[in-house]
Amino acid sequence: MDWITHADWALGLLRVVTGVTLAAHGYSKIFLGGRLAGTAGWFDSIGMRPGWLHARMAAATEIGAGLLLAIGLLTSLAGAATVALMLVAFWTVHRNNGFYIVASGWEYNLVLAVIGTAFAVSGAGRLSLDSAIWGGSGALDGWIGLLIILVLGVGGAAVHLAVFYRPAKTSSAA
Repeated sequence: MDWITHADWALGLLRVVTGVTLAAHGYSKIFLGGRLAGTAGWFDSIGMRPGWLHARMAAATEIGAGLLLAIGLLTSLAGAATVALMLVAFWTVHRNNGFYIVASGWEYNLVLAVIGTAFAVSGAGRLSLDSAIWGGSGALDGWIGLLIILVLGVGGAAVHLAVFYRPAKTSSAA
């Protein structure tokens, strides 16, 4: 296997760790803390209504995109799902809290969105199912991968927010 380079191993490692981390976040929405009911209540509280639907959609998308990313299958689509998730999370929860995650800021969202974009453009690498099935790094990378990110990732997040995001109105004192 001398055709597999150090860069291939590094790309595979980054893809697997990022994918498993994303999937773990989805798992936690279902099975940890307040479980799915608690997650649904939290989604309602931030204005993502109906909360029961968003709890399930977010968990399923995180698990699905994370596992696809980890195995390197349909990587550009997994990247777009990651970008959409992170943009919605940024807008609904983290944007007003500054950069640092310790203050509930958006640094985690930025890192995952950039990684999702990078994999969509670069492809999953040689140690992936995309490579095994389609040869090379995949059929949907490069400029097509970037287009997928823009349409499905950014566009999907914008449509999702426009349709479902209804934060509570704040009253101003007169």
